[in-house]
Amino acid sequence: MAVVSVKDKQVTIEIGKPTVIIGERINPTGKPKLTAELQKGHLDLVEEEAMIQRDAGADIIDVNVGAPGVNEIDLLPKAVLRALEAAQLPICIDSSNRDALVAALQVYPGVALVNSVNGEEESLKKLLPAIKKHNAVVIGLTMDDVGIPTDPDKRFEIAKKIVERAQEEGIPKENILIDCLAMAVSADPNAGIACLKAIGRVTEELGVGTTLGASNVSFGMPNRSIINKAFLSMAIMVGLTSAIVDPTKEEVVRTILASDFLMSRDPYGARYLKNYRQQPKYS
Repeated sequence: MAVVSVKDKQVTIEIGKPTVIIGERINPTGKPKLTAELQKGHLDLVEEEAMIQRDAGADIIDVNVGAPGVNEIDLLPKAVLRALEAAQLPICIDSSNRDALVAALQVYPGVALVNSVNGEEESLKKLLPAIKKHNAVVIGLTMDDVGIPTDPDKRFEIAKKIVERAQEEGIPKENILIDCLAMAVSADPNAGIACLKAIGRVTEELGVGTTLGASNVSFGMPNRSIINKAFLSMAIMVGLTSAIVDPTKEEVVRTILASDFLMSRDPYGARYLKNYRQQPKYS
């Protein structure tokens, strides 16, 4: 199991246990207001979004400041600390910039989740030593120098490579999560199945936790939320242990909680009932 922490708050990501909700809203992609604020170095919106997601049920807050014109090395550590102080929850440090990730890890007061490495040699060589040094939990993406395979078995092989290389670096198996990458089914009818099969194999054969940003699966389709929720349920059924989602979308959170209950990952519905009592808007 992976344990992500900050100060006295710990979040466990473990096969067969309740699905961990990682709040995705602090990401400037497609968000002009947040992008403009980050370009100015302003972090009030980061703080606001962190608290909103905490109140909506997030267990971990993802922080990404990768916008044009932003010095990530300078701003990412500040944004991580601002979100942490606001939400009092563990942070997923999200960047493709190695130096920015290292800068954020250096100021993080606990065990961070890092998003991400992948199967490319350059990524593994550059990032795994930093992950080991800071005792972080790392997300590995099932893509490599060739791209994202459509074959689930090839995605599994990339996942296996990441796990093996991480262990060679001294990173314990429990500190590795694998993202099997949801892709648009509108572009490839087998994309959803490929992702689900890869999650199942990673869970059963590698015994490591998994994560997923589910929303890509519905790209190009109407009523995307329906597709996303159905896919999340399927992913949880085959072993998904955490999900990168917008927790302010109540039906997404409820879908995750209901799926956990049905899969005996939430005994007697304790988490489901707690959410029901806190937000009694169920029909």
